[in-house]
Amino acid sequence: MKDVFCRIIEGELPSTKVYEDSDVLAILDVNPVAKGHCLVMPKAHFQDFLSTPKDIVHKVFDVAQRIGQAEISVLGAKGINILTNVGEKAGQSVPHFHVHVIPRYVAGEGGFQLTMNAIDSSTLDLPVLASTISKGLK
Repeated sequence: MKDVFCRIIEGELPSTKVYEDSDVLAILDVNPVAKGHCLVMPKAHFQDFLSTPKDIVHKVFDVAQRIGQAEISVLGAKGINILTNVGEKAGQSVPHFHVHVIPRYVAGEGGFQLTMNAIDSSTLDLPVLASTISKGLK
């Protein structure tokens, strides 16, 4: 069964396009958390950010950057959040790599809140943790 983004890309479902080329589609989110909230995705299906080839990731993020710049210059956004989720535990609800471009106008405005609450790093062996992650790099 095709995911909702594959169906949009194939023209089976309507969308409001912001940008399109041979590899990338950007649309307005139908459930926006701010005015101008866009979703940028590759036209080819990839499960998530981690499984997408680097050249496609670069194209998607290039478009996301350009949309963010436009939202600041023409919508008057005061900032932009760029976000992609990998896996259900991280909030990925559609199994198709996509990037949220969320314009921010006033702190705390809209339905999107990003908070980072630090854990107690004194319980971690940071050099061992860094070494472990480094060994896993491809």
